[in-house]
Amino acid sequence: MTRIAFIGLGNMGGGMAANQARAGHTVRAFDLSAAAVERAVAAGCQAAASVSEAVADAEVVITMLPAGPHVRSVYGDQILKSAPKSALLIDCSTIDVESARVVAAQAAEAGFRFADAPVSGGVMAAEAGSLAFMVGCAAVDFPIIEAALDPMSRVTIHAGDHGAGQAAKICNNMLLGVSMLGTCEAFVLADKLGLAADRFFEIASKSSGQCWSVTSYCPVPGVGPQTPADRHYEGGFATAMMLKDLKLSQEAAAKAGASTPMGAQAEALYALFDGNGFGGKDFSAIIELLRGKLAQLT
Repeated sequence: MTRIAFIGLGNMGGGMAANQARAGHTVRAFDLSAAAVERAVAAGCQAAASVSEAVADAEVVITMLPAGPHVRSVYGDQILKSAPKSALLIDCSTIDVESARVVAAQAAEAGFRFADAPVSGGVMAAEAGSLAFMVGCAAVDFPIIEAALDPMSRVTIHAGDHGAGQAAKICNNMLLGVSMLGTCEAFVLADKLGLAADRFFEIASKSSGQCWSVTSYCPVPGVGPQTPADRHYEGGFATAMMLKDLKLSQEAAAKAGASTPMGAQAEALYALFDGNGFGGKDFSAIIELLRGKLAQLT
């Protein structure tokens, strides 16, 4: 049994913390939302009144926070000052690469082992314990980090040194955003050409157009495996979160001097969709924007 502090119990963090508790670990959980803490307690975690209380005797500290400034603040102002030096620190937030490297340097200076380990898989995978983790850390620390993430993980991959996990997540989600738009456009065109969605799904999933957005996350209801499209685009990966990740990718591209025109176009389209009030819908719901049928989402 490991003593785990889990900070950040939102849509993703709540399910992740619950899986650590189900694995038999002692999980002291904290979030600014009292309701989120109550849900974590119902799932087997122990409530902590503050970050400092949660990490006081932790062997592993896991954070799942909204953005880079939150990660810098929580680690710099609280975790590094209150956690035992022996604690393993793992940040699973999706943030900018620079913030991940700054926090890693601060942690190392304070005598801690630290990893950036953002995730892929969405809310359902977080609840099922089947997330994919992309880890940036010192190679020598990876085995213990992999073991700590195991109750929440389907696969854990060492991406490289500190910041590499965030780089992998940003690139992966840019690709996902672009491929989902292409998938949505293809289904819209197929419909206009009189091709049934289920027929096109069968063909595309077995042909050169095959991709995860087609075969595992089809944006058309009633086609392929069950996805948020079958739940009126509720749950899954919110449009606002996809937009956040696309913004991170474009900021990174600008700093690195990389040309990402498709990523930029994807950001613009998701910004338009979010601006129309659909930030809470699954990102695949953008197919209704392309169909010109946004009213069906209300």
